[in-house]
Order: sequence, then C-alpha cells, then structure tokens
Amino acid sequence: MTIQWFPGHMTKARRQIEEKLKLIDVVIELLDARIPLSSRNPMVDEILHGKPRLVLLNKSDLADPKVTAEWVNYFADQGHPALPIDAASGTNVKEILPRVKQLWAHKIESQLRKGINPRAVRALIVGIPNVGKSTLINQLAGKKIAATGDKPGVTKGQQWIKVGTEMDLLDTPGILWPKFEDQMVGKRLAATGAIKEELLHLDEIALFVITYMVEQYGAGLQERFGGIELPEDMEDVQEMVKVMEAIGRKRGAIVSGGRVDLDKASLIIIRDLRAGKLGRISLEKP
Repeated sequence: MTIQWFPGHMTKARRQIEEKLKLIDVVIELLDARIPLSSRNPMVDEILHGKPRLVLLNKSDLADPKVTAEWVNYFADQGHPALPIDAASGTNVKEILPRVKQLWAHKIESQLRKGINPRAVRALIVGIPNVGKSTLINQLAGKKIAATGDKPGVTKGQQWIKVGTEMDLLDTPGILWPKFEDQMVGKRLAATGAIKEELLHLDEIALFVITYMVEQYGAGLQERFGGIELPEDMEDVQEMVKVMEAIGRKRGAIVSGGRVDLDKASLIIIRDLRAGKLGRISLEKP
C-alpha cells in the first residue's frame, strides 16, 4: 500500500507556519498517544528551528498506559517534555498552560526583573489531521471556536485563540508529509483514522490491526469477540484472514451462501479499534 497525500492547503500550512514562527514563543506538538512517532510529521523539527516544545500525547484514554509512560520517557530523552491528555474528556488539559509557561519561564522572569508586565505566551499548535487539535483548542478556550470532525482536514486556515489572559494560541491546518517511506506508518495512520478512508483498502488495514493484536493483545481480542481461536503462526496471512472471518461470523457479516463479507468484517474491526472497544491499545512502542 503506497499512500501519497499532500493537498495544496497542507503545502500552504507549512509556508504559513514558517512565516509566523518569529512571533511564536513555544510550540505545542499534538500527537496520537497510540502512534506517537507515526503521527509525528518529520518536517516539524526542520520547520520549528529549535523552538521550545511541549509534546501532547492525545487520545491517551485509548492507548496502553504502560506504553504511554514509555513514550513520555522517550520524548524527555529527546529534550521535549510530554504530557498524556484526552482532549475529548478534558483529562490533563488544565496542565497544559502551566507546562507551556514553564518552558517560557526564563523570558517571563527576565521581563519581571526589568519591571515589565509579562505579556501572554504565544504558542503555536501543530499536528497532523484528525489528531484532535480542534477538540483541544475548544477545551483550552472554554468554548467552541474551532470546527471539529471525525474526518481529516477539517481545519483549513490559521486563527489566533485567546486562552484566558496568559496564552495566545495560533491554530494551523494539519500538515502531513508527501509520502510515507515506511509503509507501516501509513497503516498505523489509516488504522487510527488520520488518513481519508477513500485512500486505503479496509481489508489490508484490518489485517494489519488483527495481526498486531494477535501478537500484542491476544487476550483482549478473545474477550471482545467471544473466545475466537488465535493462530500460533503470526507470519501466516491466511491464518490471520481466518481470524477476521471468525470475527465477521460473530458479528453477522454474512452474505449469501454463508460466506463472510470481509469488507464488513474489516469495518467492524477498524471501528472497534478507533472507539476503544478492543481495549487500550498502542500500535507502536519506543
């Protein structure tokens, strides 16, 4: 599966970020806690030119908490403090402003020493499509400002948002890179909903999810689908297809002749993953 997806508005988003960067004090990088590296735009380091950065691991309620703790340590080792959050429920959202101010504390202290009343911290928020950026902005602002949706590419333009009196937040459209050199990255993004469904084969994505879950979260898979039999040979694609068929039968995805509709079974698996019904799952580890 080769996915190439770089709409014109994403090219424009990069240019706009680079133009506004001189106004920015701190960058907030929003990642999907289930796939932190795969949901991280490789261009960001190049674009941000070493600006102080807070990494937010969103949708942490859907991710494996033990793996998320490993990711927090991973980003700390990279020099970026990381905070697991859930923008939808508001979990840890109140911690964001204090963390941002901590990154800019030296400047605030300098202004106070000079007798200057510190201005609001200017923060830029960046993240790939469908990582929850608009939901987070609405939580921070305390009202609906940004459009939200469950499909990528909702945010189309830049806007400044006031977060109380202490932070001004610059929103940008999600930016994705032109090509996924590692096809596993594309599959992880597709599984979690960051890529438009028209661009992928559902059965291929579902097969990836099932194979990973058999390897890492087999007990959860059996619990969700009533004790289905799991294969011992992880490399046998046909065995994994049989698992998908078993799930399809459990869920009534049957067509004439008693055959399993693999497209329907695939959709069931992917939707259950995205909704957290398969358990708290991280699709990559540090």
